[in-house]
Amino acid sequence: MLRESLKKLLAPALFVAALAFPLASEAQANGPNCRPRSVNAREQRQKTRIKQGVRSGELTRRETQRLAAEQASIRVQEAFYRRSGGEFTARERARVQRELQQSSRHIYRQKHDGQDRN
Repeated sequence: MLRESLKKLLAPALFVAALAFPLASEAQANGPNCRPRSVNAREQRQKTRIKQGVRSGELTRRETQRLAAEQASIRVQEAFYRRSGGEFTARERARVQRELQQSSRHIYRQKHDGQDRN
């Protein structure tokens, strides 16, 4: 009797947990404050943000050149890390991520500094 009532309660609870777990992890992975999964994806998003700033006129030519040079420098550094030693270590990845974070702040500041291309 107790075993049957336990089965009745446990089965739906396990079913709900099985459905909720993947949804919670997906929401966490795609949330607005989540870190990007790869350096390349982050570089691509920042490149897109710069292009959008040029199209909207939020970035001047000089700002665009400076931001593009910063992105190129980060790509060169990443390529160097990947070539040297044959492995992109966690320390190297963390350094590149920090530089990408700083670059992201620069993009934001330049896009919102009130200067227009016109």
